[in-house]
Amino acid sequence: MRILIQRVTEAAVTVSGETVGRIGKGLLVLVGVEDADGDEDVSYLAGKTARLRIFDDEDGVMNRSVMDIGGEVLVVSQFTLHAQTAKGNRPSYIRASKRPVAEPLYEQLCRELETLTGQPVQKGVFGADMKVSLTNDGPVTIWMDSKERNY
Repeated sequence: MRILIQRVTEAAVTVSGETVGRIGKGLLVLVGVEDADGDEDVSYLAGKTARLRIFDDEDGVMNRSVMDIGGEVLVVSQFTLHAQTAKGNRPSYIRASKRPVAEPLYEQLCRELETLTGQPVQKGVFGADMKVSLTNDGPVTIWMDSKERNY
């Protein structure tokens, strides 16, 4: 499982012109799932995301997590995080899971983030053509892959 986390002052996702998720200060989390992913990958990335200390403390040092600041989380599925670009100029998405595998893991990640943060998680619509807008704060953007863990 791969995620791209962006620290934001605001973010929203729309489908067919309708806003389906919106947050203020917090994290926009883009999620890509592959067939080899499972419960352990979800739990690992949910925990890392919730505890990631990328918000400033009173001294201006990135030392606080989204939980510490009471921030919000918006999670959006994005199969293109598993793009393979080594050959040619057209990305291959063969590693990205199909809906029957990916959607339950995406939903599980959202539930685990809700449990950890103690707040509802805003979401996109799985598999839809979405428009995501955000104001990246910093900018701070962090990429994680559950298969590349350094405990």
